[in-house]
Amino acid sequence: MSTKHREASQTGATKVEVGSEVMAVRSNRVVLDNTICPAEIIICNGKIADILPKRSWVCASGEKVLDVGDLVVMPGIIDPHVHTCEPGHTAWEGYSSATKAAAAGGVTTLVAMPLSCLPPTTTLENFDDKLQSAEGQCYVDVAFWGGVIPGNQDELLSMLQAGVPGFKCSLIASGVEEFPHVSLQDLHMAMNELQGTDCVLLFHAEQELGQWKPALEDPTEYRALLDSRPDAMEVEAVQTIANLCLQYKVPCHILHLSSAQALPIIREARQKGAPLTVETAHHYLTLTSERIPPGGTYYKCCPPIRAKTNQEQLWSALQEGLIDMVVSAHNPGSPDLKILDDGDFFKAQGGIASLQFGLPLFWTSAKSKGFSLHDMVQLMCKNPASLSRLDDHKGALCTGMDADLVIWDPDKEFEVKKNMIQHKNQLTPYLGFQLRGEVLATLVHGRLVYLKGKFSPKPEGVLLVTQRKMSTRVSSSPYY
Repeated sequence: MSTKHREASQTGATKVEVGSEVMAVRSNRVVLDNTICPAEIIICNGKIADILPKRSWVCASGEKVLDVGDLVVMPGIIDPHVHTCEPGHTAWEGYSSATKAAAAGGVTTLVAMPLSCLPPTTTLENFDDKLQSAEGQCYVDVAFWGGVIPGNQDELLSMLQAGVPGFKCSLIASGVEEFPHVSLQDLHMAMNELQGTDCVLLFHAEQELGQWKPALEDPTEYRALLDSRPDAMEVEAVQTIANLCLQYKVPCHILHLSSAQALPIIREARQKGAPLTVETAHHYLTLTSERIPPGGTYYKCCPPIRAKTNQEQLWSALQEGLIDMVVSAHNPGSPDLKILDDGDFFKAQGGIASLQFGLPLFWTSAKSKGFSLHDMVQLMCKNPASLSRLDDHKGALCTGMDADLVIWDPDKEFEVKKNMIQHKNQLTPYLGFQLRGEVLATLVHGRLVYLKGKFSPKPEGVLLVTQRKMSTRVSSSPYY
């Protein structure tokens, strides 16, 4: 795009003040299902009322019309894997800061994970606590996952009825005392309970390897952490999940897949009819183990960041459609929890902060690998909407859908600087990175919540809690 066009489009955008409702958005590059074309998106009551080709534009230009020239307009990003940490751990993150970061990154909906908050979302009462803590704080829409832990199977249907689209569990110690990992017996009980519902079960897919013990190494070297969480732990867990998914036919989802060695198991399970979906995270597609410095504990996450050869296989799986979506897995922590002075990867809390930068992180690498804007919409809007059971009103630019839009410049390069980061803690491996793809504006339900560094004066995001009528389920045979 020429500088002239870019300046013209940004000037056009300033006609509408941040926080106001927009009647129409015009662009020469609107990403629709089958094409990218000039179009005007007509908005009424927070929904897309019509999409008109350029020759049919009817709205007069004015303060309620956002004309963005050659900037790209596409569905807002949906990030289904975010740790908001509230209630209970607001020094790490909170709804206000997380949803501001989301808005600045073109994320119009996030789905909050059930752990890293106190209490965890493992009972109906705890879910109510979480909703109360989020009320009136959110700049974008927020949905909520529930959690499966040992002994809470009697809570699952009531939480599902109250509005969670599914449940997360972990096959290995989560690092959170209040969110213990599940056994195979726990999973059989939970899946028996959830059979016949529209629920999805999400898995942290690592499993302990019996008596195996890693060699003793320098804990400040990343290799030591990597050796302690080998590919085999993911492979073992994914095999367990595939078997359960085929047995119960309950939709299952593998969270933040790191190891490409598990991909053949996923392919085979799907060929046999398993309703199995998979995500990977931006850090696995952007960062590599070879480039992590000694003591760089802000790179720690589990499963760990692996080698460049592994990363290339993840990109190939995305191109093949074997991996369904790319998420932030945003899991921030305060600097003291990263043990920066000590640099011990084993003592440091895991988790990488990236919610605000998912769009440019993906586009910076994806464009050079031949991915299109339509691929991006599939991997970061449509498929996450489907996983989160939001695809009836989010994830695409179509008449009747929520008017959730991101307006961005795919050609603009920028450096990630501390002062631009909206996460509560600015510690991230991406500081100093040169990224391509700058978000200029974000609309949620037709309201301009973010515009060139400024936010809506009031947080007006919606808590997405869909009251479900539970269908009558036919009891399956017991698992034993």
